Amino acid sequence: MKKIVLSIVALTATTALMAAVEAGACLGCHGADWTKPALGKSKNVAEMTHADIATALKGYKAGTYGGPMKGLMTGQVAKYSDADLEAFSKTIGK
Repeated sequence: MKKIVLSIVALTATTALMAAVEAGACLGCHGADWTKPALGKSKNVAEMTHADIATALKGYKAGTYGGPMKGLMTGQVAKYSDADLEAFSKTIGK
């Protein structure tokens, strides 16, 4: 019973973290399991660490990170706070 309760708590916490960031647009380009290189140009997000993902997302927002997808990604993350992006990064990657 304790394992079930802990699993429900973990799922609820993960869902709450993701709620602030609309992952649908992300999944459209990066794939449901995050392994698709977006438009054939991005990194495999599933292979990135949580810290690397947070750095990338916040860097896109600040305009200090990115290669060919910088313009597209800046627009995608601009509406989120750094805290939202940090929390979201912990739900993907390794």
